[in-house]
Amino acid sequence: MSKVRYRGRFAPSPTGPLHFGSLVSALASYLDAKANQGEWLVRIEDIDPPRELAGATERILNALEYYGLHWDQSIVYQSSRQSIYQEYIDHLCTQQQAYPCTCSRKQLSTHRGHYPGICRNQQVIPASPFAIRLKTESIPIDIVDGIQGKQSCNLAEAGGDFIIKRKDGLFAYQLAVVVDDFLQEITHIIRGSDLLDSTPRQYYLQSVLGFLHPNYAHIPVIVANDGKKLSKQNLADPLPLKQPQTMLLRALHALNQHPLPELGDATVSEILQWATNHWNTSAIPQTLVIPEAQLPATVV
Repeated sequence: MSKVRYRGRFAPSPTGPLHFGSLVSALASYLDAKANQGEWLVRIEDIDPPRELAGATERILNALEYYGLHWDQSIVYQSSRQSIYQEYIDHLCTQQQAYPCTCSRKQLSTHRGHYPGICRNQQVIPASPFAIRLKTESIPIDIVDGIQGKQSCNLAEAGGDFIIKRKDGLFAYQLAVVVDDFLQEITHIIRGSDLLDSTPRQYYLQSVLGFLHPNYAHIPVIVANDGKKLSKQNLADPLPLKQPQTMLLRALHALNQHPLPELGDATVSEILQWATNHWNTSAIPQTLVIPEAQLPATVV
């Protein structure tokens, strides 16, 4: 592979339109890439059809363009990469680093989210439906997050062997994201703190596959008045396709970038240029959540 100095990405799933929390995450990854003279990619993570909403992909891409967040390469769709993911699954199974698991949710319900290793020594492909699990080790995974600081997790204690291909035949997020980040040569990942718990699993899988580790930084997620994260599942309001300047400035406030008052009269491109020139990751709050109520409703 060619050496890439900086390449970031924004990877939404098409389960609904973008909302304000999505904008904050997309803006952070975009500005970090541009401030470092890097490339910014968009990947559509459409590997879970039962959860996807018709037309969501088009709405997501239209919103990004409307807010001036233009990507630098062709969009990658995970739904077109099934054979690639299967190759890595086969490799892991051949190396006995992964195995088929026939356990049902009912069987595991008493283990409180920790997999006890029931099928760990299974090597023969079962006749009944099965998932594929990755073997974990009882060693600490230490990661220095660019915003949240040092993180440490023992996967064997935190949840045990985890699923990389589901029993229904769909590829798990943890596998697909690791493979795609590697093949797209992603060097920096800025995303919401709701994915902080996934990072040790991805980091470990990267090590197992011999991949380089991207640099990670997790920004605070925006939560509503009830304390719930703004999300498509929680029916957060879609990003309005009018007056994008107001929402961009509000997102900059969420990232503690202190946009100037005179930017209230600026164009989208002028706001993004100012934000790129003044981007400061050190100013981003080292917290996991920011209540939406703390942010200005309008910025003029």
